[in-house]
Amino acid sequence: MPDTRVTLRAATPHDANHIARLHTLSWQTAYSHILPAAYLSDEVPTEHAVRWRNYFDRNESEWGLVLIAESNGEPVGFVSAERPVDPALGVLLDCLHVHPSHHGGGTGKRMIEAVRAWARSIGVAKVHLQVLEDNVRAIGFYEHNGWQLAGVETCRIGQTEVTDRIYAIHA
Repeated sequence: MPDTRVTLRAATPHDANHIARLHTLSWQTAYSHILPAAYLSDEVPTEHAVRWRNYFDRNESEWGLVLIAESNGEPVGFVSAERPVDPALGVLLDCLHVHPSHHGGGTGKRMIEAVRAWARSIGVAKVHLQVLEDNVRAIGFYEHNGWQLAGVETCRIGQTEVTDRIYAIHA
């Protein structure tokens, strides 16, 4: 049953710390079996705080889309998307994170639909994302919601080599 108490709103620079904390908690929860514990506890909080401060320090015209999901005025998730770099891939759904206490309530699906609507509003017909191959829960969520595997690549997170699955969906 969808969580109708959750609302979506555009993020502002004042949300950078909330977003960084949600991002970090999500990584610590979902990636504990993928990335070293020391990296997740010692480096990730700082990396995410810097990332989101820098994101909002850019000129607003350079921002993509960042939405906050709130329940009773408290942030419970966020989604970010970037304008296309490669027209063949379309919009990049860069981050989608929901607080574990809100998993399964429809918040993630609502945020995806908002990104798809944004892509259409800027004239883009496709959305893609990357998900760590070992993030089985997220892969199941995306596949259940109609995303199609479009490729695989390797990259590094910290000192760890990981494999990303690339998924795509029509906007």
